Amino acid sequence: MYSQRRRMFYAAAIVVFLAVFLPETTAVRYMVGGGSFWASGVNYTIWTQDKHFYNGDWLFFVYDRNQYNVLEVNETDYINCNEANFRHNWTRGAGRDVVPLNVTRDYYFISGHGFCYGGTKLAIHVENPPPPSLPANSSIQLAPSGQRIIPVIGLVVVLFFWPCRWR
Repeated sequence: MYSQRRRMFYAAAIVVFLAVFLPETTAVRYMVGGGSFWASGVNYTIWTQDKHFYNGDWLFFVYDRNQYNVLEVNETDYINCNEANFRHNWTRGAGRDVVPLNVTRDYYFISGHGFCYGGTKLAIHVENPPPPSLPANSSIQLAPSGQRIIPVIGLVVVLFFWPCRWR
C-alpha cells in the first residue's frame, strides 16, 4: 500500500514538473510540394513562401521511388545541383520519407539523377518557435521564471517527504 501511494506521488510530481517546465509546442508535418509532391516542374521557392519552419517540425517527401531521391546537401551543392557530396541521404526506398527539422539552421535538399536541374530542390530556414502569446485583451501577467520555480520546488519537496509519514 505504501509503495503504491509513493508511486502515485512521484507520478504526480513528474506530471506537475513537466506541465510547468515544458513549453507548449505543436510540431507541423509539411508535405513537400503540397499536392504536387516531390517532383520536377514544381517551384518549391513559391511553395515555401507562406510557411514558417520551426525546430521540431517535419518534412514529408512523397515521390516516385524509381525516379527521385532526397539528398540533403550544403548551399553550394544546392546551387550547383551537385549530388556527389551529399550530407545525408534521406531516401529509404518507399518513396515516402520523413525528415525531422530538429536543428535551427538552413536546410538544402535536392533530388539526384539530374532532377535537381528540373527544379526538384528545396531550401528552407528553420528557426526556434516563437514564445506563446497571451490573448490580445488579457490582463494576465506572467510571473518571472524565478517566482515560478520556488512553488514547484516546494511542491516536489512536499511530495517527496510526505510519504515518509506512512512508514
